[in-house]
Amino acid sequence: MDAIAQHYPEHIQTLRQRSDAILADHQLTGVVIDAGRAAGIFLDDMEYPFKVNPHFKHWVPLTDNPHCMLIIRAGAKPILLYFRPVDFWHKVAPLPTDAWVDQVELVEFARLEQLLELMPADKANFAYIGAHADHAAKLGLAQVNPKPLLDAYHFSRSIKTQYEIECMREANRIAVLGHKAARDAFMAGGSEFEIQQAYLSATAHGENDVPYGNIVALNQNSAILHYTKLERQAPQQRLSFLIDAGAQVNGYASDITRSYAFEQGNLYADLVATMDQHQQQILTQIKPGVRYTDLHLEMHKRVAQMLNQFELAQGDEQTLIDLGITKAFYPHGLGHPIGLQVHDVAGFLQDANGTELAPPAGMTLRCTRVLEVGMVITIEPGLYVIDSLLNDLSDEAKALLNPQRIDELRPYGGVRIEDDVVVLADGIDNLTRGFDLA
Repeated sequence: MDAIAQHYPEHIQTLRQRSDAILADHQLTGVVIDAGRAAGIFLDDMEYPFKVNPHFKHWVPLTDNPHCMLIIRAGAKPILLYFRPVDFWHKVAPLPTDAWVDQVELVEFARLEQLLELMPADKANFAYIGAHADHAAKLGLAQVNPKPLLDAYHFSRSIKTQYEIECMREANRIAVLGHKAARDAFMAGGSEFEIQQAYLSATAHGENDVPYGNIVALNQNSAILHYTKLERQAPQQRLSFLIDAGAQVNGYASDITRSYAFEQGNLYADLVATMDQHQQQILTQIKPGVRYTDLHLEMHKRVAQMLNQFELAQGDEQTLIDLGITKAFYPHGLGHPIGLQVHDVAGFLQDANGTELAPPAGMTLRCTRVLEVGMVITIEPGLYVIDSLLNDLSDEAKALLNPQRIDELRPYGGVRIEDDVVVLADGIDNLTRGFDLA
């Protein structure tokens, strides 16, 4: 039995224990979790790609079966209502037979009208979790996505089971195959579109299978943080390549970023090597009890050091931070929780009661949590030449910049390095670097 399947029974038992406690706290008998349905395209007879409810795939490794439902009742085996229509237009998924099915009560149904009779008799004591309030109403479920209940479930999701960690480890292994193929395609002169195809082929993912739109950026496009345009023609001159791309296993995501210089020995190549060193040094500071915000602030100090080292700006660290110069070069957060969603839930939650802690004023950050054993987070520092942000700096801040050096870096765009890591009692388990991706 592989590592993922081996840990699934324990995963389900953990979810059941957590859920039983949460349901008791909220005076509920259970929840009905809707897998969801594909959304129709306006004025068309086609649908957008189906994306399953993350609460659904938390319990069962089904990501491509719309209209299925889970009935989670305290103290009872989960019931999986598995939709198998009679349909000659489309391929109907077979009943699942993998070992995980032993952990649920599988009930097959062929018509959506049957769902009403398959609902619990005591509907008033059940909450509905899903995207379709109209559907919940038809099923007689009046409590739709109660925020206190969702906060409790989301907070519990922050601590991953070993099953979840193994799913993400495999997602990293697959993504690393794509990153290596993409790097080779860049070095061989491929366009952004061709590099993307190399990545998808190596990971055996379709464009709708990856957990987020791949960022495949050459040269100055590397400074566009969420760049997804994909030029079909290769640039005349190859300078730099930034790829931010992941994979999915059982609905769990990986999220990896690497930056490459086409030629070594120049400003950009040295910047990439130095950023990699700082990223790995930040990783050594991760341990239970550390607040994620403090790691982010530490990275701003390191960016200030890099700005001085590479003569992009001059000034003491705190001045470069206080004047917003480090934020202009490094405008995003250090990373985020990751799991069933790339930007996983509960990044700001401080407890199961929904207490939130916002980032410090002026700081862009997706996580303010105190780290605990079993959390999985990304660490992705970056440094870019983004003219709109540099132009918005005060005159006092601009006086500390080195325009000539910035001009030298601008055609290369920027650099970002990102790994996915598990917080352990005595350090981290780096899910990314275990697969020989420098």
